[in-house]
Amino acid sequence: MAKDIRALFNDDKKAMTQQLSKGHEAKFLEKLNQELPQKKQSRWSFLNIAAGVLLLVGLGFGSYTLFNKEVTPAEVVVADTPEPETSPEEKTMTLGDISPDLKKVEDYYVANINLELSKLKLTPDNKELFDGYVLKLEELNVEYKSLSKELTDNGPDEHTVNALIQNLKFRLNLMHRLKEQLKQLSTLRASQGEA
Repeated sequence: MAKDIRALFNDDKKAMTQQLSKGHEAKFLEKLNQELPQKKQSRWSFLNIAAGVLLLVGLGFGSYTLFNKEVTPAEVVVADTPEPETSPEEKTMTLGDISPDLKKVEDYYVANINLELSKLKLTPDNKELFDGYVLKLEELNVEYKSLSKELTDNGPDEHTVNALIQNLKFRLNLMHRLKEQLKQLSTLRASQGEA
């Protein structure tokens, strides 16, 4: 049963020396092509690729413009981020010019102030109360402008930055207080109307 390995190698050398017949490879390739014909590429596959690329480019451009658009809160003259009154050659700094984190803080307060203002309903009954708060908001807006000018003139320092943030906080608190007082006024008038 066991064969000598040397004899196996000698038999293998004899088999390797035998040559294939002429044209064997060509016949083999012809039979292979008959069994497995190559598919012709249609022009539709090219159009599919072009449409896919166009779709990707369109989605990429759409995403880019959507996510790089600056979001600005609704404009309300009294509560909007105060744009300091400047001449064309004079530009004042804001919190957003100092750092992106401070810009987020500023945007947060401005958006909430505008949101609270947009929720308020002005009626003849609450006009006097509303006007008093608007005057206070205008005073705070003037103060914010002067702080922004100070920030531009002296450069950013902790005191000025904190004062700007406190100004925004105070304006937001004023809006919350106004909302509460308007709610109390409406409940008082409703109870007086029932009595």
